[in-house]
Amino acid sequence: MPANYARFLIGRNRSLSANRHLGLVLSFVAGAINAGGFLAVKQYTSHVTGMVSSLADNTVLGQGDLITTAAVGVLAFLLGAMCCAVLVNIARRQQLSSEFALPLMVEAALILCFGLLGARLALIEGLLVPLTVLLLCFIMGLQNAVVTKLSNKEIRTTHMTGIVTDLGIELGKLFYWNVKRDPALHVRADRERVAVLSGLLGCFLGGGILGAVGFKYIGYASTIPLALLLAAVAVVPALDDWQQRNRQGRA
Repeated sequence: MPANYARFLIGRNRSLSANRHLGLVLSFVAGAINAGGFLAVKQYTSHVTGMVSSLADNTVLGQGDLITTAAVGVLAFLLGAMCCAVLVNIARRQQLSSEFALPLMVEAALILCFGLLGARLALIEGLLVPLTVLLLCFIMGLQNAVVTKLSNKEIRTTHMTGIVTDLGIELGKLFYWNVKRDPALHVRADRERVAVLSGLLGCFLGGGILGAVGFKYIGYASTIPLALLLAAVAVVPALDDWQQRNRQGRA
């Protein structure tokens, strides 16, 4: 990946265009991890709403094992988001260019771990849940927090509920304007936002299809290219900080 484009995507100085480009990349990764991960661990790991609903249902039904699975999944997602916040705040305090790149490097390392050791991790239980489930929920929480912080809560990549809701609102505006055409109400769709939301949804879907196909025919190793993609995005700002520190040390 060209260095300047990597700096544009995940550098310290943010722009609307950079946020949207990065959002498309991360939506693709999240879709692939979520769909491929489902084939691996038999549950979706980015849907906290579903986990909380499962926790409520199984509490009423008295399904102890399922209660634990849902609760630990939510906890792992929460810890992933917390880890992102800690890394970003440390980087900001140190005035690093890689404040958003550091969480992505951690995510890349964890996805690589899942790809190389997934079969073995599935045999290990942490908090009565396979370690693969904990790992994937943690990864999803980490990634969602990254894009939430850098876009000021404008973009989500690990779940599509908000994306589809916003897309429906904009399409409703477009439909209303075409049917009613009442200039006094000034109800107009943001066509650029429609394109962005459609792109995020399409990338998540495309990533999901490729992730499911990859896991079906290749297995855990199909996630390794995703780890390499994230590493390629994140490594340039990290190297910039390292070189800057070296120059300061020589001064």
